[in-house]
Amino acid sequence: MTTKTTKKTTTKPRTKTVTTTSLELPRNPFVFEVLDLASRQRSKAKKVEVLKKHQDTSLKSILIWNFDESILSVLPPGEVPYSGFDDQNVYSGTLTTRIDEEVRKMHETDSFSLGSGDRQGHTTIRREARNFYRFVKGGQDGLSTVRRETMFINILEGLHPLEAEILILVKDKKLTDKYKITKEIVSEAFPDINWGGRS
Repeated sequence: MTTKTTKKTTTKPRTKTVTTTSLELPRNPFVFEVLDLASRQRSKAKKVEVLKKHQDTSLKSILIWNFDESILSVLPPGEVPYSGFDDQNVYSGTLTTRIDEEVRKMHETDSFSLGSGDRQGHTTIRREARNFYRFVKGGQDGLSTVRRETMFINILEGLHPLEAEILILVKDKKLTDKYKITKEIVSEAFPDINWGGRS
């Protein structure tokens, strides 16, 4: 008499594989979505393709502000002070630190509010780009320093945290600290950009 042994089969849970081949984003994506997608591409050609596919005047203005050496920010370099009305009694620090905390929470909860439909009511770089001229030399030089810095902080506080992070990086020309995008890639994606002579 033979005994039949049954072999237990275990199935491994399927894991989602994230591919960088898809260049699709929601309609009217956030600038951070475009930069993140471009940054994750392995080849220069794919990075250029992403930027071209999702080009927008606000994206171009951010990239020009960051990479054009003739554009000089008239904002203080480094950390941005934070004093949000609702949080002044429970939080002290800089806006950069505050944004870092918000971004960390977003990673923990996996809630990035992708696309222009942000349920938290944040605004976007796309909407605020028309005000950026005030923060560079030659833009609105008659504006007082206090007024200019207050306007910048107000914009940052209203932006989606990942959008605000971009603006803080760009004012100091440090976008490449976070995103793997170079001036050469931007120039290839947008050959219509004339570099220099802006201040």
